[in-house]
Amino acid sequence: VQLVESGGGSVQPGGSLRLSCVASGNTDDTVCMAWFRQAPGKEREAVARIRPSDDVAYYAGSAQVRFTISQDKSKNTLYLRMDSLGPEDTGVYYCAAARSVSACFGAPFQNEFDYWGQGTPVTVSS
Repeated sequence: VQLVESGGGSVQPGGSLRLSCVASGNTDDTVCMAWFRQAPGKEREAVARIRPSDDVAYYAGSAQVRFTISQDKSKNTLYLRMDSLGPEDTGVYYCAAARSVSACFGAPFQNEFDYWGQGTPVTVSS
């Protein structure tokens, strides 16, 4: 499975972005999709994940009220809509996919995900 993210960029505080992640290859092998991010000088952390079978989503922290994870199965594409962005949202955003359904119960952990994209950078600055 190959994952390719796009949609990152520079935005002012309060702005919005929509990230996309196109999956290719044996996508039937994946049962959980997620977004992680890594801020400068910090460890990578979970942002949101979605269970493709029923669209049940999980959000970490403030992402719960500002971000929306969604998917278009016909296009094998995962999205992350981000609103009210602040400097704390700056970082590289990664798309990830897991083969095990356990990754889609509770908070997502990096070691549960088998496939990763190369990341797309997001900078929030005035």
